[in-house]
Amino acid sequence: MTKHKIDAVGLRCPQPILKIMLALPQIHPGDLLEATADCETFEADVRRWCERMEKPLLAVTKVGALTTVQIQF
Repeated sequence: MTKHKIDAVGLRCPQPILKIMLALPQIHPGDLLEATADCETFEADVRRWCERMEKPLLAVTKVGALTTVQIQF
């Protein structure tokens, strides 16, 4: 299992999700993706994306304006 990290701080919807999608070719089954953003809609956007892609959203952590998510592949 490989852990991939995406920094989407400073990007606004839909750019954080697009950045996640651009990383998909490097992510393999069993890998973990951790993405951090400060966009107000990031958590809701990731939840919808995970539902559509049928990927488990393992964790959502908020620290100040930053939201970090962990997605299992």
